[in-house]
Amino acid sequence: MTAGLAKITTLSFSADGFELNGTLHLPSVNRPPAVIGCHGMYSSQASPKQIALAAACNAMGIAFFRFDHRGCGVSQGDFEQVTSLVARARDLKMAIVLLREHPDIGPPIGLFGSSMGGAVCLSVASELRIDTVVTFAAPLRSKLGNLNKGQHHGIHSEAIYLDARKTGFDISDKISGIKRLLVVHGEADETVPVGHAHKIYHLATEPKRLIIQSGGDHRMSDAEHQRKFIRDASEWLKNGLIGDRNVNSD
Repeated sequence: MTAGLAKITTLSFSADGFELNGTLHLPSVNRPPAVIGCHGMYSSQASPKQIALAAACNAMGIAFFRFDHRGCGVSQGDFEQVTSLVARARDLKMAIVLLREHPDIGPPIGLFGSSMGGAVCLSVASELRIDTVVTFAAPLRSKLGNLNKGQHHGIHSEAIYLDARKTGFDISDKISGIKRLLVVHGEADETVPVGHAHKIYHLATEPKRLIIQSGGDHRMSDAEHQRKFIRDASEWLKNGLIGDRNVNSD
């Protein structure tokens, strides 16, 4: 059964003393499961992918929480000073605590992450016993040495640049404990090479699925790719959080 119209509210929470702000899309279902979205390095909770995925999840009786990481959007912090994979993972952990303590949210929690947000989700999913995960264009590692403002052999490298200027990151050891992982990546991604997706998929535990978008870029600029992604991602999240259970509206 399709859920009714969603209630959209703003929520604030704290991570390492920074006030972070987000938006909860809550369907008219009794204590629904929820998905938490993590945006890319230079993005925010206003990401069109997250807004579209929130609507698709709500229609299936799943809540969706999208928030601004520290230093982004309307959350506190200076981007250049506070941005790292570790810091964003702490933001996500506190968002998970927020939803697990929310009286209107049920226990199952899923994650969606785009680009660096995907790496953030993968870095915490196993540790925090997340029920299902979807990533798009996620990097597995960023140890590429010194980069010039995101340039590596002429290729703009958003997420890969992030910690290379500091300590770099490699989340290979975080993947094996993740179950119910959907990995989506553009074949022609100019920022995070598609090889990252193949390695993440190889390391993950069944059930898992890999979707390579033919000719797809890092921004998922193709409208058909966007449409299919929302369909595939929302179905994957539904199967992982609800399965064959009926969705009952209030």
